Amino acid sequence: MPELPEVTTTVLGLQGVLPGLRFIDVWTDLAKKNQTIKQFKGTIKDEKFFKSFEEEVVGKKVLSVERRAKNILIHISGGHTILIHLKMTGHLLYGDYEKKVAGKKIIWEPKKKDSPLGDPYNRFIHFVFSLSNGRKLAFCDSRKFGKITMFKTSELEKNFHLNKLGPEPLGESMTKVVFEERLKMKPKGNIKTVLMDQSIIAGIGNIYSDEILWLSDVHPESKVYKIPKEKISMMYKNMQQILKKGIDFGGDSMSDYRNIEGLRGNFQHHHNVYRLSGSLCKKKSCKGDIIRKVVNGRSAHFCNKHQILFK
Repeated sequence: MPELPEVTTTVLGLQGVLPGLRFIDVWTDLAKKNQTIKQFKGTIKDEKFFKSFEEEVVGKKVLSVERRAKNILIHISGGHTILIHLKMTGHLLYGDYEKKVAGKKIIWEPKKKDSPLGDPYNRFIHFVFSLSNGRKLAFCDSRKFGKITMFKTSELEKNFHLNKLGPEPLGESMTKVVFEERLKMKPKGNIKTVLMDQSIIAGIGNIYSDEILWLSDVHPESKVYKIPKEKISMMYKNMQQILKKGIDFGGDSMSDYRNIEGLRGNFQHHHNVYRLSGSLCKKKSCKGDIIRKVVNGRSAHFCNKHQILFK
C-alpha cells in the first residue's frame, strides 16, 4: 500500500499541474446500482453517489491539492473536497489518453504507447477526470480497493474519513515528546503494529515501519512500554530521516506504485530490510539474517540479531 512518501510524491506532482484547471467530465466503470458493500457506500462505487459526485464536480475549478495521512485531498470551487485513498494498488496518472471501446468494455490508453504511462502496471484504469487543458487524470487500481469520495471542505476536520487520524510524523507538532506520548497510547501493543496504527501516527505502513525499526535496533514485537527511552528517541529521529528519504527518492515502487507521470520511485533500491528475508543483515559488524514473520496479521522483516526484543 502506498504510504506517506508515495502519497506525498503524488501530491507534489498534482500540485504542479492541477490548480486552475476545471473538470469537464468524469468517468468510471466501478459504480454499481444498489451497492450493498458498506465501505463502498458514499463513494464513487455507489452509482447513486457517483451521479451526485458528477453533478457537483463537472465545471468546477481545482483550487489546491494537499495530503492528510495516506489521503489525497483535491479542493475545488463550490466548497467541496475530493478525497482519494490509493489503498493497496492505486495510483494517479496525468497525461494524454484516448478512450477505446472493446465490445462492452471501455479502455483508456495513453496516446504515446512508449511513454511511461504505457507501463503495464498503469493499464488498470477505472476512473478518469477529463480536464480543461485536454488532458486526463486517471486512477489506476488493479485490485479495485481504492476510494474516491467527496464532502464539504468546511467539514474537513470532522469528516469521518479523517477525524480519527493521528498527527503527521513530519509535521511541526510532531516533537520527540509528542511521538513518545502517541506510542504510549497503546503501551502493551507490539511496536510494529502501533507505528502503523493511523489513529496513533498517520502515514506509516509496512515498508517504512520495517525500515525504522531496523535502523533503531528494535524488534517489531517489542512492547511499547518496555522500550527504553533512548530507543524511543532513536525511533523518532529515524522515522523522520527515513520518511524524508522515501520522499527524496520519489516513493517505493517495489509493487504497483507509480508517480503521476507513470514513472517508478527509487526507494525500493535502498531497502535495508523490507522484503529482504533470507539475506544477510546490512548493518555494519552485524552477522544476523533478515527474517520475515507475521505480526498481528501484517508481515514484518527484521534482523534476528541486532534488533532487540523488549518484552
